[in-house]
Amino acid sequence: MGSVEKILVIGLDCAEPSLVFGKWRDQLPNLRGLMERGAWTTMNSTTPPITVPAWSCMMSSKDPGTLGIYGFRNRKDHSYSGLTFATSTAVREPRLWDILSKAGKRVVVLGVPGTYPPSAVNGAMVSCFLTPDPITNQYTYPAELRDEIDQVLGKDQYMVDVSDYRTENKAPVLREIYEMTDRRFALANHLVCTKPWEFFMLVEMGIDRIHHAFWKFFDPQHRKFELGSPFADAIRDYYIHVDKLIGNLLAALPEPDKTGVLVVSDHGAKRIDGGIAVNEWLIREKYLTVREYPQPPKPLGKLIAEGKVDWSATKVWSEGGYYARVFINVKGREPQGIVEPHEYEALRDELIRKLEKLGDENGKPIGTRVYRPEKLYHRCNGVWPDLVVIFGDLYWRSIGSIGYNTVHVFENDTGPDDANHAQDAMFLLSAPGTKAGQIAPVDILDVAPTLLRLCGQPIPADMQGKPLAL
Repeated sequence: MGSVEKILVIGLDCAEPSLVFGKWRDQLPNLRGLMERGAWTTMNSTTPPITVPAWSCMMSSKDPGTLGIYGFRNRKDHSYSGLTFATSTAVREPRLWDILSKAGKRVVVLGVPGTYPPSAVNGAMVSCFLTPDPITNQYTYPAELRDEIDQVLGKDQYMVDVSDYRTENKAPVLREIYEMTDRRFALANHLVCTKPWEFFMLVEMGIDRIHHAFWKFFDPQHRKFELGSPFADAIRDYYIHVDKLIGNLLAALPEPDKTGVLVVSDHGAKRIDGGIAVNEWLIREKYLTVREYPQPPKPLGKLIAEGKVDWSATKVWSEGGYYARVFINVKGREPQGIVEPHEYEALRDELIRKLEKLGDENGKPIGTRVYRPEKLYHRCNGVWPDLVVIFGDLYWRSIGSIGYNTVHVFENDTGPDDANHAQDAMFLLSAPGTKAGQIAPVDILDVAPTLLRLCGQPIPADMQGKPLAL
């Protein structure tokens, strides 16, 4: 692998490698062309494989424990209600654009998750889907860049996300996904031609949103598959559309012969078979006690806020999501802890054994894996979960709400959702001197050191990944 003067990173959040490299390869001519000229493979994502923290892990070459970011929301302390969103201020390790900025390289960062609020760089930054409202919140660096965006797209036309992709009203969602994607790539085309840069990175969120909203319409193995739906080709057609936009962006590159191109996702996607109502299971197993069982179901966080969790009789509770974070009510650590510190490891062993044996609604094994964070990560910073639970190889998600009177549920508690995240992401690098063809699987932490080597920069000693020999 030689060195390059410029690097373009096109991030496709949730892009599924089996679709890009396999099922729809022949219908994606621009991505196929990059494959024919470059190295491509699956890439092991973070555990858990979720947008926050995966992009920051990729760009810092540090795992979630080192970042102290274990999910979209994290405990800020050992209180029972102290969950906070992991915005850019939670990322205390330098990411690739920080490192390159410090080295005097000019950077453009567009829509990369974990960049709101925007930070100062040697160049330009447009923040991510975590921006509450781009009309009322400052979402660019420098600040005046938002005026330029208004001139390019029309005033207040830039979209950081779709308004609601967890709904059964599908037509407006599909329309919004296309609008968001078209506007992001239009802005990318403008910035790539008008800003000086050695490093340019954009992330498009539309693929993640379309997977969650439309997976059941194209996957016959989905429990809720709808044969003959007008949305049967929605995901495929969108991939084809994104491929065309990528082709337009590549054609707009000022110096294509001097530019290395990486197309990458933070994780993949797969169907959802169901949800494990983890707090319902904890109630049944006598680990969690509520003073009043809710009807209809309520998120655990609301029950905690209402004072309806009996902490004097609760050993364990959990947060839901694409995976589960399990917390133990430790005496001397939590405000009303009852688990003696010397009982802690035995309780964790017991929970791991029971959770990994938990099957589907018919008792059939689903292959759940439970991890101790301190054995999963290089180190654990911040307030980490006591256990990380991946239900059913990610074909099952974690449901945190209580009130179902069952452990196995088939409706998501935050709105309709057809897909879960998959552990394998996609990696496709086309650069001068790169050998073309499929390579062995890589790891998400290898991306940043590989790009640093590609642009001839030193690799910080504390990066956890290694540069790939391509």
